[in-house]
Amino acid sequence: MSDAPRILLIGSDGQVGWELRRTLAPVGQVIAASLAGEHGPAIDLVDAGSVRRVFNEVAPDAVVNAAAYTAVDKAESDPEQAQAINGDALHLIGELAATYRIPVLHYSTDFVFSGQTERPYREDDAPQPLSVYGQTKLDGEQALLASGADALVLRTAWVYGVRGRNFLLTMLNLFRERTELRIVDDQIGTPTWSRMLAEVTALILHRVFTGDLEMERIRGLYHVTSSGATSWFGFAEAIRDLSGNPCALTPIPTSDYPAPARRPAYSVLDTRKFRDTFGLLLPDWRQSLALCLADLKG
Repeated sequence: MSDAPRILLIGSDGQVGWELRRTLAPVGQVIAASLAGEHGPAIDLVDAGSVRRVFNEVAPDAVVNAAAYTAVDKAESDPEQAQAINGDALHLIGELAATYRIPVLHYSTDFVFSGQTERPYREDDAPQPLSVYGQTKLDGEQALLASGADALVLRTAWVYGVRGRNFLLTMLNLFRERTELRIVDDQIGTPTWSRMLAEVTALILHRVFTGDLEMERIRGLYHVTSSGATSWFGFAEAIRDLSGNPCALTPIPTSDYPAPARRPAYSVLDTRKFRDTFGLLLPDWRQSLALCLADLKG
């Protein structure tokens, strides 16, 4: 391409989208679309007309969708909205990407699995969501992959960062307010830094734009998380220790912390397909957490 490729970034104000605005900048011209429209065009994924209008106005060379309905517990009582954003909107995004013949990259979740296993989940393992959120995310990824578009779906897990609502920021706030906390210790997964997700996205798109990767060969479903695994209690311990906080932590079972939405007890994702395909190393979750906390401290 003679001109810089135009990248339509949907959900640019979320924790992953905020990082993508920076990591994608060297790759192409980023058009940052969000519901509020603070940094670019306003887009409402519930409104098909809004989505079509933004595609027509931007005429993108690629799309990255970082928007999602992520309120896991609220989704149990608000399934229509969750389905509209996480599921139905992906039908349309896939249709438009196929029409424009452009690549589209989208993020999904470990919550598509039931957690009833003792080994990391592979991409070809059968999904079995336990929650409305998990089901709507599964519907969205399946719709996108079936759309005929050159689509990449990156399933990830336990995303945290310096923006938005996430476990890291919640813990840091609670550490300032309390001297003792009880944290669930029987759910196992992999904390994943939003910046790492944004960085691998930028690297992939750069290689696609330069012709180093052919979308026909790489399109499909991939698991992308940091390496390693821990419990929410182990994650909280690491945050406490790395931040130098004296808060006392007590491990508890999920049954002691009831929530509207069921969570998978074990949702570690096998990332070998991603590493083999793209040749990118995924850092240990503790290493990324240390870098994120250093970033927060300035």
